[in-house]
Amino acid sequence: MTNLDTRSSIRVDDLHVQFPIRSGFLRRPTGAIRAVDGVSFEIPAGSTVGLVGESGSGKSTTGRALLGLAPASSGSVNIFGQDLAALKTERGALPRIGQLVFQDPYASLNPRMTVGATLREALVYHRIVSKADCGAFVQELLDSVGLRPELAARYPLELSGGQRQRVAIARALAVQPEFIVLDEVVSALDVSIQGQILNLLMDLQKKRKLTYLFITHDLSVVRHVSNQVVVLYGGKVMEIAGRDRLFAAPHHPYTHALLSAVPVPNPQIERNRARIEVRAEPPNPIAPPSGCRFHKSCQFATEECRSVEPKLREVEKGHLAACHHMQSATVRRALGAGIAGVTA
Repeated sequence: MTNLDTRSSIRVDDLHVQFPIRSGFLRRPTGAIRAVDGVSFEIPAGSTVGLVGESGSGKSTTGRALLGLAPASSGSVNIFGQDLAALKTERGALPRIGQLVFQDPYASLNPRMTVGATLREALVYHRIVSKADCGAFVQELLDSVGLRPELAARYPLELSGGQRQRVAIARALAVQPEFIVLDEVVSALDVSIQGQILNLLMDLQKKRKLTYLFITHDLSVVRHVSNQVVVLYGGKVMEIAGRDRLFAAPHHPYTHALLSAVPVPNPQIERNRARIEVRAEPPNPIAPPSGCRFHKSCQFATEECRSVEPKLREVEKGHLAACHHMQSATVRRALGAGIAGVTA
């Protein structure tokens, strides 16, 4: 990990999140789902870190754990110099620092409350403004996310998907947070609307000096909005790198597999491009395999990969990967062929 001042960053150290499995009449614990298994990374203040990986990799659970919404079994989270555990004990302290925007805006908004009532609830509960001033503040929030003032009287059912997501973003902004976890916020939207929401988020980040954790499976979105990328697989970090460096020279076979699945808008390159295939299902989170979590799917796996868990090592400054063979010339040549054209 890089040595950043914790007062100017969000730091996650060896985070574990386990969910107990209960069975029998007395519902006693008989096992645990290891959703997040030793994740560490940093988010510099004012930047965007993209958290990517396939379904079940632990992305959403990690994001929720950073806001205290998923119980951490062990490890630590430090948010701008303040320990997460201490923030959770103080009423309203954590929501005032960090907020979450969900994937499905319709499911995350109360269908029985108007847009105005939804925003006023957050303002009143956290005592941001007095009840008398709520109306004007609601109008400011709607304007900040590109919505007309009259929409305050409407219900979520009367809004489009893009409008509902803007309301969800406005609700997160209501308490004036410094940090926002964005969990697949554009995946349920049309492509044209996705671009509008992404541009809105980037504008808000500049104006309000926000820090984002952007959770997604869409690498094209990550490349558009992120400064740094963290790749998860089976609850483990596979690779961490700056955005441009990750796309130009990834070092983990799983990262290559994700990139090789990105279509290239050039028929000749696309036709001749080598594919790095994921050969097996994701690891069982109840009984994960020994060694590297990716070894059953990796075409380069050896006995060392099957028995010894690789550590996250620095390839170069700011670029880390967890692979025993990331420096192998044979592997590098094969992987390089897999991403030809993606970075063009």
